[in-house]
Amino acid sequence: MTNPAQGQGGTARVGDIRADGLAEGIARLRRALRRGARVASPGNSLAVAQLELLSALAEHPGVRPGQLARQLHMRPNTVTTIVNALTAQGMISRSTPAGDRRAIELTITGAGQQAVHAWQATNAAVLHLALSTLSAPQRRVLAAAAPALEALAEAVDRLADSSGTDTVS
Repeated sequence: MTNPAQGQGGTARVGDIRADGLAEGIARLRRALRRGARVASPGNSLAVAQLELLSALAEHPGVRPGQLARQLHMRPNTVTTIVNALTAQGMISRSTPAGDRRAIELTITGAGQQAVHAWQATNAAVLHLALSTLSAPQRRVLAAAAPALEALAEAVDRLADSSGTDTVS
């Protein structure tokens, strides 16, 4: 990724937005949501990395482990470890594609789909409850920002997909 424009004092700015403040706000929200979901669903024994991998498989059935590692920006050995654990739990199935017996394709199973849906439902319930504690004007601002946040996520994904080994400084 390329270096962002620097504002006063070295703070990355785009228009009226402080990128570092937005990044910290998103990170804080993600941590809070993860914590809230863990409290709401204490019986869920899957790690966030496992749930993210299952979610990626739900979106891309038949993906190969190397492709999954690149997509999730994980080390191949980390993906292998997670895949092995989830396969042992019956959440992922492996198959060999016709014509290439050396390759492995991964597919999420019904149990894996249930785990993803349960995690998404828990996150939605936590957000619903948290949103109900906010004022109506705050909820309207968040509702209006949802499309922009989705577009921001897509832009970050595009940058990550096109950056190869470049890093942000």
